[in-house]
Amino acid sequence: LIRAALAGLGVAVAAAPLGCFVVWRRMAYFGDATAHASILGVALALALDVPVFGGVLVVALAMAVAVSGLTGRGYAMDTLLGVMAHSSLAFGLVAVSFVPGVRIDLMAYLFGDILAVSRIDLLVIWGGAALVIALLRWRWNGLLTATLNPDLAHAAGIDPRREQLVLTLALALVVAVAIKVVGVLLIAAMLIIPAATARPFAATPERMALAAVAAGAVSALGGLQLSFTMDAPAGPSIVCLAAVLFL
Repeated sequence: LIRAALAGLGVAVAAAPLGCFVVWRRMAYFGDATAHASILGVALALALDVPVFGGVLVVALAMAVAVSGLTGRGYAMDTLLGVMAHSSLAFGLVAVSFVPGVRIDLMAYLFGDILAVSRIDLLVIWGGAALVIALLRWRWNGLLTATLNPDLAHAAGIDPRREQLVLTLALALVVAVAIKVVGVLLIAAMLIIPAATARPFAATPERMALAAVAAGAVSALGGLQLSFTMDAPAGPSIVCLAAVLFL
């Protein structure tokens, strides 16, 4: 339970500030598509006998970059994301079934298995969280300006596409970090719900990011407590509590 609590806090620290940009830019489905693609990363990692974290990170990043590159090529963003999210999830699930000699618990990847987090997983989660925070801190002003107005960003000498790439990289990192804790189907919830909860209580972007981290941390620890008390699945319990906080 202590390792699970530390893992939940690590995901909250990584996902909540990034979730603020997802909410501000109305990119909720973007996070969903990147998360769904990670199942294909799990299949590739198992087939090539490489760490699952690496496979998920590469595929999530490839999906995010592909979506960014295809935007504005004749399809509406929500249509493009819908096609890519569901097709990548389906291809991933089929690919996993063809990996020879490997039996895996798909439910653990779909809904998370936070109680099975090891010390090495904790290092990966907190290392990923540190990288995400470092990326956001480094590019905070540029990301904010590009989010507010691309023309204003150009006038200030900021390239909005570069800022989009930074956001894309951070999003892929969060997906790779969070897959063990809340699973593919619930990652988007941990990105969006704490940020949406914090929004009415924050007067500045920085305060919203901090409030989102607090909401995510309360959801992670409280959800684990609920899971322990009620003998319910841990990952979904965390998201349920986040939803209650939002309400």
